[in-house]
Amino acid sequence: MSILRINGHSHLLPDPEQIPALMKEKGIFWIDNDRKFMRQKKWQRPITATSFFLKEKLEWMDQNQIDHSVVLNLSQLYGNGLVHEEVKLALRFQNDYNAKVQHDYPDKFTCGFVVHAGYIQGALWEIERCVDQLGLQVLCLPTHYLDTSGTWKGIVNESTAPIFELANEYGLAIEIHPYDGEKFIALENISWRFHLVWMLAQCADAFHFYTLNGYFDKYPDIRVCFAHGGQLNHINHGRRVQGFDGRPDLFEGKIAPKKAIGHPNIFFDTLVHDTLSLELMIKRQKGTDQIILGLDDPYPLGEMESDRQSSYPGKLLDLAIEEGIINKKQYEEIWSKNVIQWLGGRKKEQLINRIKRINKD
Repeated sequence: MSILRINGHSHLLPDPEQIPALMKEKGIFWIDNDRKFMRQKKWQRPITATSFFLKEKLEWMDQNQIDHSVVLNLSQLYGNGLVHEEVKLALRFQNDYNAKVQHDYPDKFTCGFVVHAGYIQGALWEIERCVDQLGLQVLCLPTHYLDTSGTWKGIVNESTAPIFELANEYGLAIEIHPYDGEKFIALENISWRFHLVWMLAQCADAFHFYTLNGYFDKYPDIRVCFAHGGQLNHINHGRRVQGFDGRPDLFEGKIAPKKAIGHPNIFFDTLVHDTLSLELMIKRQKGTDQIILGLDDPYPLGEMESDRQSSYPGKLLDLAIEEGIINKKQYEEIWSKNVIQWLGGRKKEQLINRIKRINKD
């Protein structure tokens, strides 16, 4: 029997008619009936692949021999800038939709849910609802959020500690993903700079505080994955160590960056786009145990089939094998074992039993 091929970073759009009319009326989020654009008030984005939608996603997975996918929440539905009632509408819709997808296709999808850290009590109630009632086990958190005073904050701070405490009680997997940089970084939004540069900086910022505050040991039953390979974390490590050692007055009570290297509760996906970056990640983490396969499909910055980009799902790992960066065992573990370890934790066997094994031989 071949290994399971599990994609740890995927996205899915609801069909236009599934989105509540009130969300369009309030400008929160909607999709054109011809499925050509997704939209918010003063924002639109082309839908560049049919596999944004469920039926086509299943076909795409079959064509590319992907057995199972982790569907994260849509970044457009983090709820930043919305009033409380709008936040509840957007997040409940997203979470209920993802729960239905996982319920209807348990062998094909593990789905995430999202909360807004600016409304702590509501976030805790939503975690309890999503886990206890909907059976979801992957908490999606943004790297940054807008609090009720209108201040942008990193996801790791004193006020959000109850979220991590409850996630730890439940033993959840957590995905930390960037978005909304253009709302708090005072630069002109041109040439896709917030996706190509600043999203990576946002991940590095979240990682900076997650590790400085020792959350990897403080909350031992959660396993956190940083999206897009946490790409800047690895090249920035030396500068963080230099700063920590050189200005101890700025880091009183904090944990040295070196302590987080290779920690079993910190994961990164493979979506770094070139083998040099992947090799650095592997060397920095002292192996591949904390690396999971992530395609970020169906976005154009994901690993999608494209002649123009000379790309296809799984290309980076295939190149890493060819270049001798990883061996066959590591290749298989990144596709399967490592993803299961991140997702499952103490419920790993339940997860394995839920995923349908396909004999490809």
